[in-house]
Amino acid sequence: MNTTERVLDAAEYRMRRGGYNAVSFRDLANDTGIKSSSVHYHFPHKEDLGVALVERYAQRFFDVLENASRKAETPKQKIQAFRSVYRMALSDDDAICLCGLLGAEMAGLPGKLVTAVQSFFDANVKWVEQALPETLSKSDRRKWSTSMVATHQGAMMLATSMGDTKLFDTITKHMVDLSTGQG
Repeated sequence: MNTTERVLDAAEYRMRRGGYNAVSFRDLANDTGIKSSSVHYHFPHKEDLGVALVERYAQRFFDVLENASRKAETPKQKIQAFRSVYRMALSDDDAICLCGLLGAEMAGLPGKLVTAVQSFFDANVKWVEQALPETLSKSDRRKWSTSMVATHQGAMMLATSMGDTKLFDTITKHMVDLSTGQG
C-alpha cells in the first residue's frame, strides 16, 4: 500500500469516528509512521485531503453498489442492494457513512469539501431515483429517493448511537417496502 492510501485510510478512520476537525496532519503522520511534512506533500491543505477522501469513499461506495445490484431485476431488488451497501458499511466499519458525518458538519467545512459531499448525496439520490418503480411519477420518485437516502443516513446514525444495528434493519426494511409498494 502506498503512502497516499495509508494517509487516506488513517484519515477516514479518524474522520468517521470524530469528524473533520478531529483529524490533524500530525495525528496522521503518527498513525502512518511518516513526518507531518510528508502528509503535506501528498495533501497540501486539509481541504485537499478531505476532498480526496470523499472522492475515494464515493468511488468505493458506488463500485460496491454496482456489484451488489448487478443481478437485481426488480425495483425492490435494486433498492435492497442499495440498503445492503449501507448495511455493509455499518457492520463492517462500525461507523456511520463518512459523507453523512461530514454532512452534519457542513457549516464548518471548506467549500470544495462541501461540494464533494453534496455530489456524493446527489449521486445517491439519482441512483435510487432510477431504481424506483417507473409507475411512480418523476416527482414522486424524487421524493422517495431523497427520503430513502435520508432514512438510510439517519438509520445509520441512530443504530450507531444506540449500539443496535437491528434498528437500522427495522427502519430501512420498512422504507424499502413502502417505496416499492410492498408495505
